[in-house]
Amino acid sequence: MNIAARDSSFETPAYLARLNDEQRLAVVHGDGKAAAPLLVIAGAGSGKTNTLAHRVAHLIVKGADPRRILLMTFSRRAAAEMAKRVERIAGEVLGRDAAIIGDALAWAGTFHGIGARLLRDYAEQIGLDPAFTIHDREDSADLMNLARHELGFSKTESRFPTKGTCLQIYSRAVNAQAPLGEVLGSAFPWCAAWADQLKELFAAYVEAKQAQNVLDYDDLLLYWAQMAAEPEIAAHLGSRFDHVLVDEYQDTNRLQASILLALKPDGAGLTVVGDDAQSIYSFRAAEVRNILDFPRQFAQAAAVVTLERNYRSTETILAAANRVIGEASERFTKNLWTERRSSHKPQLVSVRDEAEQANYVCQAILAEREAGTALKSQAVLFRTSSHSGPLEVELTRRNIPFVKFGGLKFLDAAHVKDMLAMLRFAENPRDRVAGFRVLQLMPGIGPSAASQIVEAMATSLDETLGLARFRPPQRAAQDWPVFLDIYSGLRAGAKWPADLERIRLWYEPHMERIHEDAITRRADLLQLEQIASTYPSRERFLTELTLDPPDATSDQAGPPHRDEDYLILSTIHSAKGQEWKNVFVLNTVDGCIPADLGVGTKEDIEEERRLLYVAMTRAKDSLHLVVPQRFYPHNQAARGDRHVYASRTRFIPASMLSAFEQSSWASAAIKDDPRQRPGVKVDLGARMRGMWK
Repeated sequence: MNIAARDSSFETPAYLARLNDEQRLAVVHGDGKAAAPLLVIAGAGSGKTNTLAHRVAHLIVKGADPRRILLMTFSRRAAAEMAKRVERIAGEVLGRDAAIIGDALAWAGTFHGIGARLLRDYAEQIGLDPAFTIHDREDSADLMNLARHELGFSKTESRFPTKGTCLQIYSRAVNAQAPLGEVLGSAFPWCAAWADQLKELFAAYVEAKQAQNVLDYDDLLLYWAQMAAEPEIAAHLGSRFDHVLVDEYQDTNRLQASILLALKPDGAGLTVVGDDAQSIYSFRAAEVRNILDFPRQFAQAAAVVTLERNYRSTETILAAANRVIGEASERFTKNLWTERRSSHKPQLVSVRDEAEQANYVCQAILAEREAGTALKSQAVLFRTSSHSGPLEVELTRRNIPFVKFGGLKFLDAAHVKDMLAMLRFAENPRDRVAGFRVLQLMPGIGPSAASQIVEAMATSLDETLGLARFRPPQRAAQDWPVFLDIYSGLRAGAKWPADLERIRLWYEPHMERIHEDAITRRADLLQLEQIASTYPSRERFLTELTLDPPDATSDQAGPPHRDEDYLILSTIHSAKGQEWKNVFVLNTVDGCIPADLGVGTKEDIEEERRLLYVAMTRAKDSLHLVVPQRFYPHNQAARGDRHVYASRTRFIPASMLSAFEQSSWASAAIKDDPRQRPGVKVDLGARMRGMWK
């Protein structure tokens, strides 16, 4: 049955009855038609995801073709969960027809994932080979380093920026759509003297990517934006989608905003959802002005719906959070409220130093656990990863299991990258970075030999033939024929997902030679095979796995294997979108929140305020802001090992203290500290000597 042709006879369907008034207003805007642009300002914990899912479902119920709905989220997992919700909600009205909705909602994904699909669709029109492969960040950095080395910048008299820094500068300039000089001045001032050389390097990097038929993450947006800048292509692109919906709009960059405006220049059928108060990713070139300026960007005024009812936190936590964000210099006015009553205000706890901070957090967490709150329902948040160091030591000493978010990502593990490099090399023989990595896995083939091989392949009309003609060093003579056989088989025709098993069986002996912990790493390779089996093709697997990698390897940054319950440690950035019953925020002092005391623009300071607001609104029942009186200034080795005296964050001035319950805390060890009580000076050594006179 054609879902697009079906209309609902229900005037007030049950699925709308469970929404609050503001959510319902956002959902029914346009009543299924491509109406005026809509901005939904969704406060923390206000049911944003539920509202967006209901809006998509309502469009389908009202006759919109799900195949002509473009839904963009910031993770593939979020898109998949959204599609399931839409199917379930629409199914309440469409009944048996709901089963096809999930499949029909084919254009749900991330900006980068959607971009990759569209670039393959329009490859012929924009001069791209549709068989391009996509480099992840590490591969991109390696290619940047090759260009850096070939230009001689790795041998400069004064140290040239590293490959990682060069890639960060390039990425910021692309995503922020800002001149290189502006990017260097604002974010990388220590690299400003290299502006001319960096321009030369980036030009060489772009040429290398094009020669090898590879794109990096940023290209997926840049090519899309450039493609959308062509009026004829933009018109065709826009005509493919009746409705375009974007989640987390406050986290988009200028490039993404330009794509949306090109798709829907009049705003008809465009819905964006977000919260300006939770815009905290400027270091990724996110532009808060995208959401602040949205209502004024179209000829027809955008409708604005504000979701203020919070379903997460207690009224006292919200009262404090509202006071903090209320001091922002520019924002959409909203005042979060809830029906969750509580007489317990957020705790503002002063401690002597970071060691005492760790003691306090451990004691409070264990007390909550004894009261029945699982460790998993508690989280400790911090501005930067280094702030949790003393706490991690204390948790380990007390045998409290924990997981710290932000560990080694699955695709960053060397053995996983080796497997994927072989797959990429088979998919695209011109991918020099992948080939360079794969060839050096064999004993006897180093960087020099690997470079010769990839050059021979690049200059040969038949890449596989160019590879076969190479005469390997004596040490590689035994492994070379085996490698040629498997590579030729992979090139001859994809047999998916059996290809990955063939690569694993070839790679395992090399892994055992290279890595001491090969047994643990093998589990990751088997997991990679399991993941591969869920994808329909080799190309789809490589594209989507690169764009949305799994969280962690089996032995890095994952949950403890022996404990069913464990505490959550997380940076505030990684905690966005999460919630816990009890939340502890470390180092709530100037110099940490905001970071770098006395440094930064007004915009930087405002983002730091929003960061504290995000941390506070993760808490459901209990919030503890810990204020050490002294702390160690991390990453400032040049100043020497010293503690500095700290003051409470400027975002909680004295006028705001009534929203908190203030207390001081000291462990028993501190209370008994001789430095804390009067005493006399006695030379016990002299007394001991006198005993024998």
